[in-house]
Amino acid sequence: MKKILEKYNLTLLKNSPALTTAVTIIFVITVISALIGLFVNPLFGVILSAINFAMAFLVLYLYYVMEKSIKHIASDMSYRLNRGEQEAIVNMPLGIALYDKYKKIQWINPKFQSYFDDKDLIDVKVEDLSEEISSLIDSDNSNEVIVININEKGYEAFINTELKTIYLYDISKYNDIEKTYDNTRISMGQIFIDNYDEVTQNMTDRTRSNLNNFVTNQLTNWANKYNVYLKRLGSDRFLIIAYMKNLQAIEKNEFSILDTIREETLKQNSPLTLSVGIAYGSENLISLAKQAQSNLDLALGRGGDQVVIKSENDKARFFGGKSNPMEKRTRVRARMISQALQEVLINSDKVFVMGHERSDMDSLGASLGIRRIAEMNGKDCKIIFDENNIHTDVKRLREELRKDEEIDKSIISIAQSNEEFDENSLLILVDHSKQSISINSDLIDKANGRIVLVDHHRRGEEFPENMMLAYIEPYASSTCELITEMLEYQPKDTTKVNKIEATAMLAGITVDTKSFSLRTGTRTFDAASYLRSLGASELTVQKLLKENINSFIQKNKLIESVEMFDKNIAICASDDEIYDPVVVAQAADTLLSLSDIEASYVIARRSDDVIGISARSLGSLNVQIVMEKMGGGGHLSNAATQIKGKDTKEVKNQLIDILKNSDK
Repeated sequence: MKKILEKYNLTLLKNSPALTTAVTIIFVITVISALIGLFVNPLFGVILSAINFAMAFLVLYLYYVMEKSIKHIASDMSYRLNRGEQEAIVNMPLGIALYDKYKKIQWINPKFQSYFDDKDLIDVKVEDLSEEISSLIDSDNSNEVIVININEKGYEAFINTELKTIYLYDISKYNDIEKTYDNTRISMGQIFIDNYDEVTQNMTDRTRSNLNNFVTNQLTNWANKYNVYLKRLGSDRFLIIAYMKNLQAIEKNEFSILDTIREETLKQNSPLTLSVGIAYGSENLISLAKQAQSNLDLALGRGGDQVVIKSENDKARFFGGKSNPMEKRTRVRARMISQALQEVLINSDKVFVMGHERSDMDSLGASLGIRRIAEMNGKDCKIIFDENNIHTDVKRLREELRKDEEIDKSIISIAQSNEEFDENSLLILVDHSKQSISINSDLIDKANGRIVLVDHHRRGEEFPENMMLAYIEPYASSTCELITEMLEYQPKDTTKVNKIEATAMLAGITVDTKSFSLRTGTRTFDAASYLRSLGASELTVQKLLKENINSFIQKNKLIESVEMFDKNIAICASDDEIYDPVVVAQAADTLLSLSDIEASYVIARRSDDVIGISARSLGSLNVQIVMEKMGGGGHLSNAATQIKGKDTKEVKNQLIDILKNSDK
């Protein structure tokens, strides 16, 4: 039977026992039925046998034809599949390459070759084609699809290490679509002339008109150059709308329009500066407008003459800020803020005031001033103070405050503030705006918006939200100066500032101005004069600020390590000894008193895992921008930062790299 099946190549019947059994049974039944028919009726049996055998052979013949047809179809399909596989490998829009155990290319399809132009790829090492592909072969992620770049084009790459096969798919078309989309997204911003009212208030109409025309022409030329839509909204405000590609070109130019306006108007004896807030990243124009206004507020809070670019979810980028902030606060604003603070105090059950961690003279003096303002409005005020880890001058002041029983009772610890603070309490922050450096940062969350802020530092990106009142004046020498002005507009028929409070605030101004030698204006001396009239003692201030011998020795040790960078920048880096931050700051200040030094950076260890930098300048160089790049902040001429997980040498190298890549 098998030989017959093999002879006629009936493999389907041969390889299917069930089908063979069925055919055999049918054949046996046919024979039996034919024999029975012969016994019953010979003629009928012969006819029936003939019919049965004819039907059996017909079935076998039809099966034979069917199997031949199936084999033909299968053969044709197999040929087409094989041909299709070959065509697919050769012509499919997917680059394929085989490599050997030495990571040399053995075979490629035409599409893979097209990615590398006419370069001969056979026997070329994979790493010579692409370091990214070579690294992917050796990595644990070799069976994952990643995006790489080859010859400035984007590809999705997949490596089958088992078959030693590289698959590349060109996605540059989709990258171009994405790039076009990103380039044509809308950015919106506002331009504000910082000191327009102050500069133009005494001008004639003709002079003011000429100045307006000059500024408008400069901004219009700048906008046309970068294809930016510019619309004047008022005498001191403009709206700008631009595509992202145009904004990127402006960023690359670092907003030179700021320098142009500042320098050209200065030549006309009408110095104007610009503040700009720009937002992007949202399809909602209302959200863009709100974010742009928020960014402008941030630029103004940092002193003006700068640009803040920020989307809702990204970190802010800053440009400008090269000049000292113009004095924009007036007696009228000081009075309005003072009156607004009165209203907030009257509507509060409890009042708490706190400065930044490691309180200094300005922080503690400002807290005492706020406490007195609260007393003048019939409210008790608690000063949150951390007695630990403070410098000797603050320790001396704290000892003096113990002599005043009323003030001493109002100074509470962090633990006490957590117990006493409730939902109806008012929290006043002084001399800082960053929650992360507050004495008790948890209270800011607990206050739920019932916060007042008084500060003289440039505002940073980290800033409490939904405050009731914020008074930030980067021009002011100190927070004590701001609060002294506010004291002048408090009720006159109440308790007055006592001698130790006035002395503490005068000490705060003295420390932050380096004995009235830096960052002082006419308002600074007015505030000091007012405090003297309240009984502030210069002799007591001198006693409080006296430097002890150990601090003096440490400061000189730091200065001994001085190195010059770019002729006018001094850098000091200590050994691994731990230094008091005040000593580090004093060393930075002392360096500025030396000839030819315009800026100083003093690097020292503050604790086992924290390195601190105190940065100072005379105003011609912006140390704030440098410190912000290292995670800190401050003023144009007075800034600092703290870095964890590095030693002083690493921090020094990082600082030098930043200085080399900036305008210092």
